[in-house]
Amino acid sequence: MSETTFLTPEEVAERYRGSVSVGTLRNWRAMKIGPSFVKIGKAVLYRVDELEAWDGRNRVQCRAANRIGQDAVDCA
Repeated sequence: MSETTFLTPEEVAERYRGSVSVGTLRNWRAMKIGPSFVKIGKAVLYRVDELEAWDGRNRVQCRAANRIGQDAVDCA
């Protein structure tokens, strides 16, 4: 059985290289938006597989990739 990997809010902020801050994650939790999380007592944890799914739902595809029939590439 494989173990589920969890990240703290600080680790999530680091994962997104500071584009999403710990404060933003806190606000999103209060508004019930953003990636899903687990709360055990006062501890807030994010499952890595849930973060990857959230990444996929927020992926932006360039039209050029769709037109040419290539795999999607991230747009700036």
